[in-house]
Amino acid sequence: MTGRNGPLTGKVVVDLSRALAGPHAAMLLGDLGARVIKVEQPGTGDDTRGWGPPFVGPDDDRISTYFLSCNRNKESVELDLKSDDGRALLTRLVRAADVLVENFRPGVLDRLGFSMERLEELNPRLVVCSISGFGHDGPEGGRAGYDQIAQGEAGLMSLTGPSPDEPTKVGVPIGDLLAGMNGAFGVLSALLEREQTGRGRVVRTSLLSSIVGVHAFQGTRWTVAGEVPKAIGNHHPSIAPYGGYICADGMLQVAVASEGQWAKFAELLGIDPADPRYADNASRVTNRPDLNAEIEAALAGGTRDEWLKRIGGIGIPCGAIRTIDQVYEWDQVRSQGLVIGVDHPVLGPIELPGPAVRFDPREGDDDPGAGHAAPPRLGEHNASVRAWLDSLDDEGAAAG
Repeated sequence: MTGRNGPLTGKVVVDLSRALAGPHAAMLLGDLGARVIKVEQPGTGDDTRGWGPPFVGPDDDRISTYFLSCNRNKESVELDLKSDDGRALLTRLVRAADVLVENFRPGVLDRLGFSMERLEELNPRLVVCSISGFGHDGPEGGRAGYDQIAQGEAGLMSLTGPSPDEPTKVGVPIGDLLAGMNGAFGVLSALLEREQTGRGRVVRTSLLSSIVGVHAFQGTRWTVAGEVPKAIGNHHPSIAPYGGYICADGMLQVAVASEGQWAKFAELLGIDPADPRYADNASRVTNRPDLNAEIEAALAGGTRDEWLKRIGGIGIPCGAIRTIDQVYEWDQVRSQGLVIGVDHPVLGPIELPGPAVRFDPREGDDDPGAGHAAPPRLGEHNASVRAWLDSLDDEGAAAG
């Protein structure tokens, strides 16, 4: 049995999802201590087991690094949901579970015999997390959901990239990841509610809702001010100077978010802070091309590290632009538990990106960074999960 100590220790999650949004949600619950049982198609498993390169490991047992990214702290059981045995085993899992995570296209679970009504009948305390591409209802509720498609449809690509003529996707599948986070957030809320009501609830989110839900000020630019936001590269649409600037040997980023900061920054670079073009933030945004040219002319006189030291020294937020390898080698990242070590049954000791949430230890707690389990091999827990179910009574005594 996998599982680690945490706020969800003792809770059982059945993960019926594939690809990323659902598996990410279930992984977050596993990080919090839940026992997560990942149900996979016999012989092939989750689609992401075949997504690569890169693959690692021996030629006859290749491991997808994509799969490794979103399935830590889980057990794997193979189960054919179209077979009598598979449906019977899933029925037993549902009765024993606290949470079920699924991201089938709307209607698929119904056809398999596990409608929301049936799930509630089997286990009234079950919390169901259902993640879809564009929502479970509405005029386009049946559409398949893939991250990049959703990024485009939800307007995110129109805000991202060097110019309005080059809409650009985010460098990670952000719609999937946000949907997973929202799904886990909804599950935790429903579990808390269950403490009062004794009943579960269906929690729904989608890639579409998760992206629209983080439009933030870009959304209100349209809904309130009637402006259609457009991509402007590495600069903030409402604050200046705020963005990426070229210096003698590369690029750095600066965020000047107040008039006091502007005065100090301008004086450091030899720019008149009272110039009418730059006297307040609105003027600086309007005259951003002139301002950026003056800033980069000044920065050309020094290296990135020199300027970061000088700018940071006067209290202005600034930073480098790191490559991924530099991020994982950074002491600050490692100090925050963002790299974890696990022992994989094929690969041996490996490092994975770690969870973003930490809990301060209390007296008697185990090491909060310990106990993570490697992503499972396909069907690794077939026997142990069946043995566990056999140990329960017919009503699923493990359910909390």
